[in-house]
Amino acid sequence: MTADLISKARAGDGDAFRELIQPYRRELQVHCYRMLGSFQDAEDALQDTLLGAWQGFPKFEGRSSVRTWLYRIATNRCLNVRRSTGRRPAKEWDVPGVEPPEPTRLGEVVWLEPFPDALLQEAINTPLGPDARYQQAESISLAFVTALQLLPPRQLAVLILRDVLGFHAIDVAQMLETTIESANSALKRARNSLERRPSLAERGVTHATASLAEDVITAKFVSAWESADLDALVALLTDDVFISMPPIPFEYEGRDLVVRFCANIFAAGRRFDLVLTRANGQPAFGAYLRSPNNLSHGVGLYVLTLRGGRIAAMTRFENTVFPWFELPRSLPSR
Repeated sequence: MTADLISKARAGDGDAFRELIQPYRRELQVHCYRMLGSFQDAEDALQDTLLGAWQGFPKFEGRSSVRTWLYRIATNRCLNVRRSTGRRPAKEWDVPGVEPPEPTRLGEVVWLEPFPDALLQEAINTPLGPDARYQQAESISLAFVTALQLLPPRQLAVLILRDVLGFHAIDVAQMLETTIESANSALKRARNSLERRPSLAERGVTHATASLAEDVITAKFVSAWESADLDALVALLTDDVFISMPPIPFEYEGRDLVVRFCANIFAAGRRFDLVLTRANGQPAFGAYLRSPNNLSHGVGLYVLTLRGGRIAAMTRFENTVFPWFELPRSLPSR
């Protein structure tokens, strides 16, 4: 059946081509997301990949599987994006009436965006190759994706292809048009870089599936945040809790500083309603700012990282991500 579809697609049959590539579409999208750290950039790269595959399919010789061939195109499209200078720039603090404390540091990965869990299932359940080191679920966490963005482009590609997807060294070398020795050298450097980042373990890179314990802590977070109960919020945080808010580069680390940041938000009289969703295998919430007209307007998406029954990190994204999660722009205040 596959051979017949390949023959028809080579002859220009668009329906045959779509049927051939459809099983790989979602996993390719996730691959582009790991490479780029941005949901929108990943979608653009995926479309570019599929267009390039369609245009180049008459030359497909079958020396590799269709899946491997598609990954080769997608990886190189993403490398072109990574090497470009057109990534999303940092944004200035723009929350009215709130003066933020001095941040711990300015984050580098200001283009980071969340990935909806609703789109993950098909992708993270695909079989992995023998060289894979990471579970599919943990390799989509925000901490891991952020760490990937700090690797040089070639090291990033090799590590994802080898350690996340489990491709053989020879396949990766062919995808990147390099030698096995060069690919292995890049992989070693990438692994060393990740191992020097203790924040991966500290911020809960291991995927936490939905569970009763997670339900309890998220319910407590909703109660504390919606009621602006700072003491209840403090009780939920780890000592080394971390807040980031791309594309605003401010990052806050440590319970005392994070609490000061949250206290400034609440002191400004901002009160919120939260709507539960999931992103990157983690609990997430659409945040809606209450207004005098009994409407709450969507202002951002919070993604929580949990560790040991507490909140180890919170990443805040802008409300422009709402459509990806099918969240409304506004809703009646509670």
